[in-house]
Order: sequence, then C-alpha cells, then structure tokens
Amino acid sequence: MLNLDDLSRLKGYRFPRTVIGYAVWAYHRFALSLRDVEDLLAERGVAVSYEAIRMWVAKFGTQFAAKIRRDRPWPADKWHLDEVVLKINGTKHWLWRAIDAKGDVLDILVQSCRDTAAAKQFMRKLFKRWGLPRMMVTDKLGSYAAAKAKLAPGVEHRRHKGINNAAEASHRHTRRREKVMGGFKSPRQAQRFLSAHDQTDAIFRPRRHRLSARSYHHARQDAFDLWAAYTTELSA
Repeated sequence: MLNLDDLSRLKGYRFPRTVIGYAVWAYHRFALSLRDVEDLLAERGVAVSYEAIRMWVAKFGTQFAAKIRRDRPWPADKWHLDEVVLKINGTKHWLWRAIDAKGDVLDILVQSCRDTAAAKQFMRKLFKRWGLPRMMVTDKLGSYAAAKAKLAPGVEHRRHKGINNAAEASHRHTRRREKVMGGFKSPRQAQRFLSAHDQTDAIFRPRRHRLSARSYHHARQDAFDLWAAYTTELSA
C-alpha cells in the first residue's frame, strides 16, 4: 500500500499519493492518534508532521468515503436506526446512525437535538441517498415514529429496545476513537471524521466471524485493492 518510489504527486503536495492514502487508511483503520501515524510513517522513512497528516485526513478522508459509498452494494431493505449522546466542548449533541441488516453503516448525522425535527432531517438524508426500506427498527424514542409517519407512512416500523442491539453495538468504534482523540472538537469535525471512519470500517471489517479463513483473506485483499484504486483517484 505504501510505495516510496511512487511519483504520482498531487498538485501542491510534496508526498506521493500512496503516502497520503496510507496515512488516511492507518488513521481510520486503527485506533491511532495523529502522532502515532506520524511515527508509523517515520519508521518507513517518511518524515512528515502530524499537522500535515491532520490536513490529509480532513481533506482526503471525505473523498475516500464518497468513493466507498459510490461502489458499495445496495443495502438490505431492513434498517436499524439509533442515536447516542456525544459531549462536544461540554455541550450535549446526538449522533444518529443507520445500519442495514448486514451491519453496514448507511449514514450518520451529528445534531444538537433529539426531537422529531432532528429525526426527520436524518431520515430525509437517508431516503435521499438510499430510497425507502421495507422495515425500520428503532428503540422506543417517539421522534422516530413521528418522523416516519410524516416521511414514510408505508414503511413497517418495529419499536423495541431489545431488537435494536445491532445499531447500538455499532457505536462502539465511535466511543473507542472518541477516547483516543480526547473527544471531538466541534460538530463539524465529528461529522466529517465519523462519515469517513464508518465507510472505511465498511470495507476493512468484513465480519470475520462469518467467513472462512480463505474468504476473509480474499475480502481483505479486495479491500486493499479498492483502497489502492481510490488512492489513484484522489484530487487536490
């Protein structure tokens, strides 16, 4: 993935695409800080500051996420929606996340409220990108039912905390990264980071427990090949 002989540089950048792609991948794939990625690159002969890596992650992470969404299979028709609280600079915000029945994250949205208007905004975002599902599974928060009644009255809706464990479990990686990063600095930063992080997880965490060793190795190599292809498509 990291090729120091690569000469394909982006305009205005002194490091080749493969170095940038490797840094963005390492930061999103593992629970690493920016300084950890700086050390990782230094061990491989690349002297770059963590501030430069911060800029790469912010600028190019969204590009990788968009390309992953573009090429991913169409989601299953059963969706799980859930929300979790985020403390940002001492203020409570809410991270809304939707996954399909296969466990792939469809989208996220960071908002300051947990009311019907916030639920409607999140659902509109989902429906615009993916259309309507056959079924939605949520916890018992009334905002989901009120928003669905307005936007998708024909969609089946199941409300029960016990059957929405998959969506709740999808927040674990967020909590791990939130701790490593010392918390999110702003809603915009959280939205930008988590949008890229969840999509990277989608291709590099293929639910290993469901695959044979051979299938897992193929899935991992396919993910590396995809990332390499996306790296060549980066634009300044």
